[in-house]
Amino acid sequence: MNRRQFIQTSSLAAIGAATLSSFAPINKRKIGLQLYSLRDIIAKDPKSVLRKVAEFGYKELEAYSYSDGKIFGLKYKEFTDHAKSLGMKVTSGHHGYGMSESLKSVKGTVVNGWEKAVSDAKESGQEFMVVAYLTADERNDYKRLCEALNKAGEICNKYGIRLNYHNHEFEFEQFEGQVAYQLMLKELDPKLVGMEMDLYWMHFANQNPLDYFTKYPGRFEQWHVKDMDKSDPKLQVDVGTGRIDFKSIFAKAKLAGLKHFYIEQEAYPISSIKSVEQSLLNFQKLI
Repeated sequence: MNRRQFIQTSSLAAIGAATLSSFAPINKRKIGLQLYSLRDIIAKDPKSVLRKVAEFGYKELEAYSYSDGKIFGLKYKEFTDHAKSLGMKVTSGHHGYGMSESLKSVKGTVVNGWEKAVSDAKESGQEFMVVAYLTADERNDYKRLCEALNKAGEICNKYGIRLNYHNHEFEFEQFEGQVAYQLMLKELDPKLVGMEMDLYWMHFANQNPLDYFTKYPGRFEQWHVKDMDKSDPKLQVDVGTGRIDFKSIFAKAKLAGLKHFYIEQEAYPISSIKSVEQSLLNFQKLI
């Protein structure tokens, strides 16, 4: 199941003060993992998979697949407590917008059961919630989307949770004469909504992350770290084996406002579990 199929079924100043030094030294950095990377195995035995992830050395996790208080068949807090018992923390979680007809029955989207999802995140000690993807029929009104996200961010603020929006490549297309992503950065209230930058999809859309850090400092609070094949941009490879210059990007973490980052892969040279392990080892040598 890919991400698209799945979704179909504090203050700004404080955020801007985040520094790369908060992750140093390297052996103590809180390197995160987006669990979607393990989508082919995690639902079958989530607790065993988390144990393996902890053994690799990951310290932070970003969840996905929350629905009506549960994740991978477990109560959400049971899942997050198990991660905590292994020395990890679920710091963030992915959710849908929910405006698509195909998503009307999903509970835990911005437009359906949002406050319950926020409450569950708060109970579990989570810091961030992220709107992770827009279905094709949810991309027809970005101004309406921003209004909904600002309202969702108000609810998050009430519970002490921070809302982010995660990009793919389509946000860099034109919408009513503007690049949709730039329109979002204009319309979203930075006190209510920050951005989770996916470094692979930025490069896929021929965008330079450093340009956005300079123009919109402090707003890119979480990142997805995944790499692009050196010859074929449509292919993802283990972190550190592709073309993305992570060192130069992480050098601007303070400017960006970085709080958390997560290794993520949607394709694997061998297997998901091998890539999750190897990407972590490679990343530790890179930064």
